[in-house]
Amino acid sequence: MTAPPRPTLDDAALRLLADPLRARIVELLAVEQLCTCHLVELTGAKQTNISNHLRALRQAGVVTAEPHGRFTYYRLEPSALAPLAEQLSALSAAAEGSQQRRPCP
Repeated sequence: MTAPPRPTLDDAALRLLADPLRARIVELLAVEQLCTCHLVELTGAKQTNISNHLRALRQAGVVTAEPHGRFTYYRLEPSALAPLAEQLSALSAAAEGSQQRRPCP
């Protein structure tokens, strides 16, 4: 009997979002575009810490930066999260349909 294909997850994306502060930044940017000063205020984190997390998110293509006067606003790129969302949905669907139990030796 052939086992059904197993859904896989993007390890890099999961590691990127596993950091609680980075995940919070993504949550906040899902609602509105914000600059670093807003993110510092909303999270209570230091500016350098926020900047480091934003750099990692930009390098991964999860957020984009747009200069606006003296400030730079960041916004979430939904298309960057869509593949991970699809992978998680596939995993959820596989778990719902699974009634298999592997016998112990």
